[in-house]
Amino acid sequence: MFEASARLKIRDGELDAFKQQVAEIVRLTNENDTKPLRYDWFISGDGTECEVREAYTDADGLLAQQRYLGPAKAKIFDFVDEHKMTFYGEPSPALAGAMKAMGVDFKQFSFFEGLDAQVEVPEEVPA
Repeated sequence: MFEASARLKIRDGELDAFKQQVAEIVRLTNENDTKPLRYDWFISGDGTECEVREAYTDADGLLAQQRYLGPAKAKIFDFVDEHKMTFYGEPSPALAGAMKAMGVDFKQFSFFEGLDAQVEVPEEVPA
């Protein structure tokens, strides 16, 4: 699995327009046949920052998602001042090249240590 996070600084007075564009991006993502494993958007309490958490089967999944959502995602930059990415895993050469071509700064972290456990989710959750 390949995970990424994006951090965006929302411009003053652009929160509502930003939220509308995010809704469009999520709608398009739901319609896409190659959905990411995770694609969650979080907004800070004061509405000035957003963090996106993404997970794909591999690094090229993020690139495929970008091709599909490119025009809708590009509109986000009408409402933000900063865009920083963090990759948790090795980006493919194509993904790293695309980030550099777009001028997006990114950090990469390689897996070091973690739990080696399978989490089982019960089919029914008691009320």
